[in-house]
Amino acid sequence: MRLMVLLLLVGASAGAARSFDWRAHPALAQDRPAAQPERRYLYVALPGSDDADPDRSVRILVFDIAEGHRFVRRIPLWPAGQDAEVVRGTAASARAGRVYISTTRRLAAIDLKSDAVVWERSYEAHCCDRLAVSPDGQTIYAPAFGSAKWYVIHAATGDLRSVIGVIGWPRETIYAPNGRHAYLAAWDSPILSVSDTSSHRVVKTVGPFSASLCPVTLNAKGTLAFANVDGLVGFEVGDLQTGLILDRVAVEDYDKDAAAAYECPSHGIALTPDGRELWVADGVRNRLHVFDATVYPPAALTAVALSAQPRWLAFSMDGRYAYSSTGDIIDTAARKIIGALENPVGTKVKSENFVEIDVVDGAPVR
Repeated sequence: MRLMVLLLLVGASAGAARSFDWRAHPALAQDRPAAQPERRYLYVALPGSDDADPDRSVRILVFDIAEGHRFVRRIPLWPAGQDAEVVRGTAASARAGRVYISTTRRLAAIDLKSDAVVWERSYEAHCCDRLAVSPDGQTIYAPAFGSAKWYVIHAATGDLRSVIGVIGWPRETIYAPNGRHAYLAAWDSPILSVSDTSSHRVVKTVGPFSASLCPVTLNAKGTLAFANVDGLVGFEVGDLQTGLILDRVAVEDYDKDAAAAYECPSHGIALTPDGRELWVADGVRNRLHVFDATVYPPAALTAVALSAQPRWLAFSMDGRYAYSSTGDIIDTAARKIIGALENPVGTKVKSENFVEIDVVDGAPVR
């Protein structure tokens, strides 16, 4: 029976004009492999800069989102060394089939099917902060850790292709959805730099913002940048077309003196996938503030209290969950904590670096 199926499929491909209709052959349909359901996984990289876990090895923990964020497996990468090695960023490409991890010491590509390290590199004896990979999976923009530059890297091999000089301490990278520009945010600088990804040169700047840039997010249209800035619990808005600063939105009743004691008192900002809400971290009062982004400027709606100081946040791709660096899992519709990421021994997992990867039959699809 299986030989007959194989011959029929070969004949269909030779014709190249029609596909085989399983409905017309019910006996053969019984041998057709069942389609595998899509699985959604959250990859969490450790250790982070605020991670108190005594296990200082570099590793990735994988959680099954649809199964209540159940722990699935541990991907060991590098053992703990004499000098602390801290994870600074993660990114992934379904097209390349890889997840990328940057630490203070190295940048590496990990195959999503085998969990094997495909390549690892250091640049000038150290490495990188929060990186981004191009939509086509071919190029990585990685902020140098401790140097005022961005590395432009060939994603397939890790080879260095170019270097972009900037002012400040490089921190965060965002690739435009169309791949034409990369947005480079550096702390100790009030300027958001925009690089042309064909020439790898800064062709535009946004700002100056009122203070050093902290985390930044962009709207889906690529017209606005919402940025945390030093000294502010809230955000400022930059126009990506004109480069001008449009608005400054502060959380109500925040204590400016208390905020001044923190480097980036709001260190985390993200739009829900549908673009309807803007969530902003409050590291002074340990909460996430929710703003209505369907109006301009975004208007405050409510706040979600957290278990500790948030230093980063992101959403699941369907927008159902918000993830905080505190390890809390938040139901975005109910706006309340519904659980926590936990390792196999029940310890809460705290990290600033997480990325959702969806797979079918073991292959990444988004």
